[in-house]
Amino acid sequence: MTASRNSRSALLMALTLALVPTVAMAAGGAAAPAEPKPLPTTTPAPKDMTPLPAPTDAIDPQRFGAGKATGGEPDQDRFGGAKTDPAYGAYQRGLYKTAYNLALARAEAGDAAAQTLVAEILARGLGVGRDGKAAAKWYGLAAEQGVPEAQFQYALLLLDGSLVEKDPKAAFALMQSAAEGGNPLAQFNFAQMLVERDAGAKGLEDAAVYYERAAQAGVADAQYAMSQLYANGAGGKKQDDVEARRWLLLAAQQGYDTAQLDLATWMVSGRGGPREEKEGFSWMLRAASGGNVAAQNRLAKLYWNGLGTDPDLISAAAWYILARRAGLTDPVMDGFLDGLAEDEMKQALYKANRLR
Repeated sequence: MTASRNSRSALLMALTLALVPTVAMAAGGAAAPAEPKPLPTTTPAPKDMTPLPAPTDAIDPQRFGAGKATGGEPDQDRFGGAKTDPAYGAYQRGLYKTAYNLALARAEAGDAAAQTLVAEILARGLGVGRDGKAAAKWYGLAAEQGVPEAQFQYALLLLDGSLVEKDPKAAFALMQSAAEGGNPLAQFNFAQMLVERDAGAKGLEDAAVYYERAAQAGVADAQYAMSQLYANGAGGKKQDDVEARRWLLLAAQQGYDTAQLDLATWMVSGRGGPREEKEGFSWMLRAASGGNVAAQNRLAKLYWNGLGTDPDLISAAAWYILARRAGLTDPVMDGFLDGLAEDEMKQALYKANRLR
């Protein structure tokens, strides 16, 4: 899942250890220093992961799976039916009303794959009116028959409680079943639930199994979680910066901005691999351009010190102004701004306004 900026449930406390650069922060001055200053030693709390509750308005289609088969034999679609099924074929071609009509009769007759397909069409309002309650009913029926995607969605609904009666205990069991059935997002969310249930070392070690399965299936949130486990030697994993950096790269490549921020920091400082300042700058720019406030502040420092790029005081000031407008304060950068000439500050403000 790219990573969206919607509010998410709190990340596991055991995974919030900061990925601290290997260098110490020097005191800031009013002008660019002769020697490059390292990045700050404080890292923002890692990005929260996929939320456990379902949305209150409808079921989020992004959590359904990316069109991958997550259970059954290779000749099955992600709804649990045959890939040659006419309803699924119509769905794949964007003929949603036709798909709904073809699937509905079979769903009413008890076909689990058809029930799941009808549920998704209703949840997303594809070719028919969006109907979260009806979708919940069909997800529930399909979940009873063991379709992992339906189990995952219904577990989210049980946690949320807006469309069905809230039942965290049943949600836990259903999420586990979906995870064991091979649904990557269920694997990730079940890992979250395990640590919420047991925040100690045992809970994290149990969760690591599911984080790893989801990460290997390509879930960016889980890939970032694996980077945290290896960076901190947690969840039964030995501390391994090289492996942590590998997982950061995989998550960063999917647009996960906190992974981009951490990867950039590691590359600039040479943690977990060679020192790659230009590549690190590029990743920091991506995260900052995507709206990550901490990355905007760090990018300002890279511009100030000419790390991975040519020194550029105006760009440095502009990116920090952008971060400060979002609520971040950094005494070092405040001192830097105070040392700018009036004309430089005007240029920086102009550029910051264009960066918005």
